[in-house]
Amino acid sequence: MNYKTFRPLIYKLTPEQAHHTTITMLQLAGWFPPATAIVRAMYRAKNQGPEVTCMGIKFPNPVGMAAGYDKDGLGWRGLAALGFGHIEVGTVTPKAQPGNPKPRVFRLVEDEAVINRMGFPNKGADFLANRIKNARGHGFVLGVNIGKNKVTPNEKALDDYLQLTRKFFPLSDYLAINVSSPNTPGLRELQTRKALEELLEPLSAEVSAACEATGRSVPLVVKLAPDLSDDELDGALEAVMHTGIDGVIISNTTINRPPLESNLANEIGGLSGKPLKDLNTEMIRKVIARTGGKLPVIASGGIITPEDAQEKIDAGAALVQVYTGLIYTGPELVQQILNFGLKYNK
Repeated sequence: MNYKTFRPLIYKLTPEQAHHTTITMLQLAGWFPPATAIVRAMYRAKNQGPEVTCMGIKFPNPVGMAAGYDKDGLGWRGLAALGFGHIEVGTVTPKAQPGNPKPRVFRLVEDEAVINRMGFPNKGADFLANRIKNARGHGFVLGVNIGKNKVTPNEKALDDYLQLTRKFFPLSDYLAINVSSPNTPGLRELQTRKALEELLEPLSAEVSAACEATGRSVPLVVKLAPDLSDDELDGALEAVMHTGIDGVIISNTTINRPPLESNLANEIGGLSGKPLKDLNTEMIRKVIARTGGKLPVIASGGIITPEDAQEKIDAGAALVQVYTGLIYTGPELVQQILNFGLKYNK
């Protein structure tokens, strides 16, 4: 089944309608074992690796589903059948929230890009926790991406992140702290060195204590924006290194606008997809250079082809995540990347 043959039908739906439809299909595929088996057989890669050990976790392969796709943990079983080595659910906030007014997602087809201003719509921490309570141990690594509620002021943000850390520590293999979405007012201000340190210090202490108490190791990673200046990136990385955070996700969407063909280019929100590729790769190189390669990097941004994934690894990333690439290449993207045969220089 070639995705490109029915892609025009999908594009007749609004981006959000298409997303909800695919999540429903993944949900059905995941809950009905014969359907799961069919999906797994259709998208099974001939090349199953390479296996990657990162942050003390063994990943069956380097390809992950980025946060934002399965916000409420509805489709993880179906996603796992596509062959992902890790799946990052969320972004989840303590309380359910509707997100920003619609329309809030735009396909820039000519540019193989998407602009979104979703604003963390999700059904809340209790709902997600219930959905993923049995998700670990199914052959992939489970990450939970956590964020603050829109109504929570930055000076109280730590309360939200602590609450989410406590709830999802037992349910996840790693936790991702989202301080970089451009669609929650003021959130990116938490990336300054001082604000980030004040946030990460207690979160790191909380997780360290939980790891010691349970004998489990649950790494903490931070997702950064691609729009940081060199000085801002230096400050954020200093905070990350100083507080003992285990890794960084590079990166979230960009509010900058490189030259684009689509007449939707001026929509407000974060840009993802092909136009983010070079900016993202350059940021990965900067992080590797500034940290001496000591801080694991998960690359998320502009991966549309297997070659794009290899480019991220060549730049120093340990793992890669896809999202917008699925909209343009289809669910076979994971299979294509794995069959391509990702190679590490180490």
